[in-house]
Amino acid sequence: MLLALLLAAAPLTRLDAAYDGLDALYRDLHTNPELSKQEVKTADKLAAKLKALGFKVTQKVGGTGVVGVLENGKGPTLMLRTDLDALPVEEKTGLPYASKVTVMEGGQKVSVMHACGHDVHMTVWVGAATLLAQSRDAWSGTLVMVGQPAEEQGEGARAMLRDKLFERFPRPDYAVALHVKGDLAAGVVGWVKGYAFANVDSVDVTLYGRGGHGAAPHTTIDPVVMAAKLVLSLQTLVSREVNPVEPAVVTVGSIHGGTRHNIISDEVKLQLTLRSYKPEVRQALIDGVKRLARAEAAAARATREPLVTVEEGPSAVYNDPALTGRLAQAVAKELGEQSVVELDKIMGAEDFSEYRTGGMPTVMLWLGAVDPAKAQAARAGGPPLPSTHSALFAPDRERTLRTGVRTLTAAALELFDRR
Repeated sequence: MLLALLLAAAPLTRLDAAYDGLDALYRDLHTNPELSKQEVKTADKLAAKLKALGFKVTQKVGGTGVVGVLENGKGPTLMLRTDLDALPVEEKTGLPYASKVTVMEGGQKVSVMHACGHDVHMTVWVGAATLLAQSRDAWSGTLVMVGQPAEEQGEGARAMLRDKLFERFPRPDYAVALHVKGDLAAGVVGWVKGYAFANVDSVDVTLYGRGGHGAAPHTTIDPVVMAAKLVLSLQTLVSREVNPVEPAVVTVGSIHGGTRHNIISDEVKLQLTLRSYKPEVRQALIDGVKRLARAEAAAARATREPLVTVEEGPSAVYNDPALTGRLAQAVAKELGEQSVVELDKIMGAEDFSEYRTGGMPTVMLWLGAVDPAKAQAARAGGPPLPSTHSALFAPDRERTLRTGVRTLTAAALELFDRR
């Protein structure tokens, strides 16, 4: 029994020796971010790390994706996933290794920053791969490391699956990932059973009227009034049509129409985001938007039906309850009970959900990334914490990285067969 415990702990004892290299990798990734679908150099760096550890590495999966496979005897197949891409945000942290990268996108120069912690995710991912590869005598199974592009656009997971990820490489028995949390203290890991992130759909609505002079509204069909009524009607989808115990969000994020004070326009364009968890609620919201748009157009005597287009985003992340409980216990043994906490689900999105095919159990854990003193001060009414996607987001580096590596490695050891 004692020998088994020592073997299980062996990979984690190697973290101190590996840390300086991981810290250097983190600072390099943070200084040199790349936008979605442009993660060429980032992918090369991760591929080189895996190759040096003895993984069989394949690049350009689903675009710029990286897959590393380490076969280590009979046992379960585990997939550990990281995302690679950064955001079009100008960094304002003042860190000595802050990003100063700018690129041309859509004909404009934009700044680039790892404002969502993907640099943390990648470093932790490499750290776990390092400890596990250096301690193969402690576990048995197949480790599949997936570096995914374009998470911020919600497209990278589907691109890798379309590129036959689970046909070309060993199909996992489990898939696990981490995501930093901007309001959780570094050193703490959070878990959510069941739904953790939401379905996301983007909807564009164009309402058509008949333009004319603002002083003669009776000669027109005013799409601005039509749009105003529609914005209010859409709120009833959540308040009056979705079961009150089921979470749902309908937000009109953009509305554009008209050019001058005294001109009634021909059309108005609206952009919506829909959030939900259950598939039936997702479909009800989409159907409801279409129905209400048609109804408001008919009520206004519009001669042309609205144009409604739906772009389906990532599906809801569902953490397998049994697997989540198992990993929470394993991580608590490593970090201590006080450092592993249950959290609430959110209505944000994560395309890690797309890997949950054929009923494969998946779990995404939250990784605290904030200086504990600052987190405590914010809870007491002090300065608010910069959220992820903020130009000021800066993780508490060492505590966050060490906790992430320990968490991901402990989770892997829990799922592999022990030697």
